[in-house]
Amino acid sequence: MPELPEVETIKLGLQKYLVGRKIDKVEVRLSKIVQGDIKNIEGAKIIGIRRFGKGLVIDLDNKNSIAAHIKLTGQFIYRGPETKKIKLSPKVGGGLPNSRTHVIFKLKSQNAKAEEESGTYLYYNDLRQFGWIKIIETSKLNDVSFFRDMGPEPFKDLTLEIFNKIISSSNTSVKPLIMDQKKIGGIGNIYANDALYDAGIDPERKAKSLSEREIKKLYESILKILKFSLKIGGASELNFVNALGEEGKYQNHSLVYGRAGQKCKRCGGIIKKIFLGGRGTYSCSACQK
Repeated sequence: MPELPEVETIKLGLQKYLVGRKIDKVEVRLSKIVQGDIKNIEGAKIIGIRRFGKGLVIDLDNKNSIAAHIKLTGQFIYRGPETKKIKLSPKVGGGLPNSRTHVIFKLKSQNAKAEEESGTYLYYNDLRQFGWIKIIETSKLNDVSFFRDMGPEPFKDLTLEIFNKIISSSNTSVKPLIMDQKKIGGIGNIYANDALYDAGIDPERKAKSLSEREIKKLYESILKILKFSLKIGGASELNFVNALGEEGKYQNHSLVYGRAGQKCKRCGGIIKKIFLGGRGTYSCSACQK
């Protein structure tokens, strides 16, 4: 599912186009996606967008928030007069709205004329319908276990010291550990695979077997890989698109993820695939020890 770089990319796009606009009306086409009363957000102004791990929060000026987790195939796509010329990716499923569109937020600006705001919407698409949207009082976000239990995040509060403690105190395999959202927020399967490869560490290694040097290298590799993916707009391996409906490019640059049977970019060996913690795991046995 979309990971830190993808959700951060969506957040940045939503910040640019949503902040300062009011939510005029909300149309819920699939009730199971939305929890809470839409009347609590209609008429409210959007004042900020935040990301927590793989989750998004849209804050409103009436002390309510829209909390969302897009899971595997969720998409938030903004369409307005200024984006009409931007071509939507085929991953959107056609023009908007379409059969994948489950929630439509009609937006308006306080100062714009009605005709200038016609066709200004935020669409929530979800092919597999695994995602959720919760309308909640901003002060009660921590009542949602997803946010309350989130571990420290890269680029935010995951320091090397904290990372060292997490790794050195665990007897589980290192790859499932760094993907555990209660331990570390935001890292999923794509970037766990590639960070371990970059660090030269076997994903099956017991975490506490890593030396301090290896832990430091893995920490640096995680930041390096995530930063690079952010720079090129995330990975659109499956259904991810940014807030304008455009694809990211990381899938064209992955180091080992999705490359089973292909040659290792470092040594020329063959990349193998196993399942670890129920997830496809890619590595080069010659490079990763």
